[in-house]
Amino acid sequence: MKQVIDRFKIRALLDQHELQHTFPESLQERIRLYQFEKGERICTEGEELTQMYFLVKGKLKIFTVSAEGNSRLLRFKNPLDIVGDVEYLKRNRVFNTVEAVTDGSVLGISYDDITRLAYDYPPFLQFLLHEVTHKFYTESNASTLNHLNSVETRLASYFLSTATTEKSTLFYQEMKTTNLKDIADLIGTSYRHLNRVIKDLCEQGILEKTGKRIYIKDHDLLRERAHGNIYE
Repeated sequence: MKQVIDRFKIRALLDQHELQHTFPESLQERIRLYQFEKGERICTEGEELTQMYFLVKGKLKIFTVSAEGNSRLLRFKNPLDIVGDVEYLKRNRVFNTVEAVTDGSVLGISYDDITRLAYDYPPFLQFLLHEVTHKFYTESNASTLNHLNSVETRLASYFLSTATTEKSTLFYQEMKTTNLKDIADLIGTSYRHLNRVIKDLCEQGILEKTGKRIYIKDHDLLRERAHGNIYE
């Protein structure tokens, strides 16, 4: 990630996301702004974090990798989700890998600064408690739904969650074989089964596959197939 030195921008983002009263003034002066690019890793499972990140722009995906090297999608993060809150509270290494789905920005605060300046600040502690509780609930719910729902439902949810915008019709710019294998691993199915489901959705007029690209033709029908967008 690239750090951006712009105190005015940081203040504007705190106001935009109503965080100006969440952090004590002394901590606000220590906040850093970082920009990330699509495909960039924010953190990797097993590494040691030194900062807590507050997502203020863009979308992130969270996944875990088994000992055999297979990936499993857990959920997506949208503003104003936090990265590194559980690791800070538990003093553990990173639980899951976090990767950028789009370009975006995060506000970063070092763990040392949080401990020194906000550890006994009630508004921050209440905010952190709310966010951690929400995270455990949504991740537990998504994990349950991931096991209960069909591959079609999981794939539809993945497509919707990774589309750049709500109105986006172009889902994947470069649908290469390696991308399909990665998606199959992430949603917990085989490459062959994934291809069958994509073919079925194309025959139903929901998707259109042209060369190495897949287009969303009917956003409403795709959302119906997603049954509540289980990864959000």
